[in-house]
Amino acid sequence: MTDYLNSNKSPAIEVVELTKKFGNFTAVDHISFDVPQGEIFGFLGPNGAGKTTTIRMLLGLLTPTSGTARVIGYDVVKEGEPMRKRIGYMSQKFSLYNDLRVEENLNFYGGVYGVRGNKLRERKQYILEMAGLTGRERELTKNLSGGWKQRLALGVAIIHEPQVLFLDEPTAGVDPISRRAFWELIYDLAEQRTTILVTTHYMDEAEHCQNLVFIQRGHLVANGSPEEVKVTQMHGEVIEVDCDDPGQAVPLLRNLDLFDEVALYGALIHVVSENAEVHISQIQKTLADHNISVKTIDRIAPSLEDVFISSAREAEKVFGVR
Repeated sequence: MTDYLNSNKSPAIEVVELTKKFGNFTAVDHISFDVPQGEIFGFLGPNGAGKTTTIRMLLGLLTPTSGTARVIGYDVVKEGEPMRKRIGYMSQKFSLYNDLRVEENLNFYGGVYGVRGNKLRERKQYILEMAGLTGRERELTKNLSGGWKQRLALGVAIIHEPQVLFLDEPTAGVDPISRRAFWELIYDLAEQRTTILVTTHYMDEAEHCQNLVFIQRGHLVANGSPEEVKVTQMHGEVIEVDCDDPGQAVPLLRNLDLFDEVALYGALIHVVSENAEVHISQIQKTLADHNISVKTIDRIAPSLEDVFISSAREAEKVFGVR
């Protein structure tokens, strides 16, 4: 093992040409990336893209077909057991025992990680205060709302003070207010130098990450900070259209077969074009010909979701459909 604790330069996570095949199916295909210590790192991709398979390899739960990965200096294949004592994991299906009380869940998982005595009491107090669960220690876990269960699951994942925390779709199925509160907890952990790798399909959450990668069909198709990704890895230009009948306008514009993407963003339409200056007038004419009034039409900076969709589309062209 490398001397992780004494090296400020060593990444918390190092992935080199990591690959996982299931028979003839390649779930993860020669991916490489590093995660610096103390960073919130986003791992984005649609369902089936290879996110969870990658995390299971990094946790030492799934053996790679080829390539290497190290987490806090440990080889995930050869040193998985000692590594797992120093990392935390929270899946989208909360690993909680619903028939246990809040405090009993914390006691159980503290025991699993070898946290006992005064240290366990300290960690329980910290987690209850952090999660806003003080006074609910005796409440059955099954009676908690989704947001409270989410906070308790995070507490369970960090009860042993892990150096690296893996969060796999941690906010799936919870309300926006709970999502926001959860991210405040993530920021607090990062400020304490916990390295956090988080998968999410919410683009607003991806904006909170310091760096991120997009994975599509097992391949990494974009990487960098959210701002870098938006500036350097957008294929085409984005035209934003505000009109009085977007539901009718979208199929009309798609039928022109001129654009890489036409999609609704709330009440607005985003059109991805290789030449926005040329196509703006064509969009206006098409909508006017169908009596659709255009309020505004402008070229705009791409959103992270625009880049995500664009990168996924380019991956389809390059890697094909499995």
